[in-house]
Amino acid sequence: MRASRLVSILLLLQTRGRMTARELAERLEVSVRTIYRDAESLHAAGIPLYGDAGPRGGYQLLDGYRTRLTGLTADEAESLFLAGLPGPAAELGLGAVVTAAQLKLMAALPVELRDRAERIQERFHLDAPTWYRDREPVPHLAAVADAVWNERRIQVTYRRWKAPQEVERLLDPYGLVVKAGRWYLVARAGDDVRTYRVSQILGLRALPEGFTRPGGFDLAAHWRRYLAEFEARLRWGEAVVRLSPRGLERLPDLMTPGVVAAAGESAEPPDEEGWTRVTVPIESIEHALGEFLRLGSDAEVLAPAELRERVAATVTGLAARYRPATRAP
Repeated sequence: MRASRLVSILLLLQTRGRMTARELAERLEVSVRTIYRDAESLHAAGIPLYGDAGPRGGYQLLDGYRTRLTGLTADEAESLFLAGLPGPAAELGLGAVVTAAQLKLMAALPVELRDRAERIQERFHLDAPTWYRDREPVPHLAAVADAVWNERRIQVTYRRWKAPQEVERLLDPYGLVVKAGRWYLVARAGDDVRTYRVSQILGLRALPEGFTRPGGFDLAAHWRRYLAEFEARLRWGEAVVRLSPRGLERLPDLMTPGVVAAAGESAEPPDEEGWTRVTVPIESIEHALGEFLRLGSDAEVLAPAELRERVAATVTGLAARYRPATRAP
């Protein structure tokens, strides 16, 4: 631990130039006194480190000195694939490893590239989860990730949407995918490769036996195929809808990309009132009801008849609910 901290001090000074003992202590989460002792140890080891007192003082390496201790460890090298995803990396327990890897990379860069990298970190930040949704608790994520990495079979208790809701599954975990802040496990169950939401894993037992990962399995390509098939399965039918100019403008903010694309492709010329008739895919009557009600009075469902009747009944019920109460004379 102390050796790692001494290397971190060297890399920080090499990257940042002059830093005070308090700045180093805050960055490394130790006391200022610990930094003083570490600086003495580095100096005694022959590192050209010197410090100045006063308001403008601090520790600094001799000009031109560069440590060669910038080699990445195996864990740090693996974590680089998650360097752009600080949230998921932290959920996997790699937050500190990513930080150490980025520090080593920064220290190894020439000054001009280092300045550019620092500007990028200051100006760009990725927040993966969608709006109005907290990050899901995933208590078994670390165990799943370990099984994926070490190719170990797992026995899970899984909660699904249909009955029976709680089922047991023996899985060969092939890979993990994070989408919109949610983790998904791609795994073989029997003869099929399926997708499981990690937050719905209620219990997990890692088994001693391993499995043979199929040669040439491409996780990214599999995920693209899965998304295409998933979207195709959702298209239960179609709805014909009239949209006001405002409704057409709001569509990308309220509907999925597939619905927006279909609306754009099927849009007819605006009628005399300026409304546009479109044909879009729907998942089910119940799902479509909630989706189109979000557009309020900027949408009119024309077909199918069942959906139009459900919208009319819902709106009538809302009007009755919010009608001002009549007062007795």
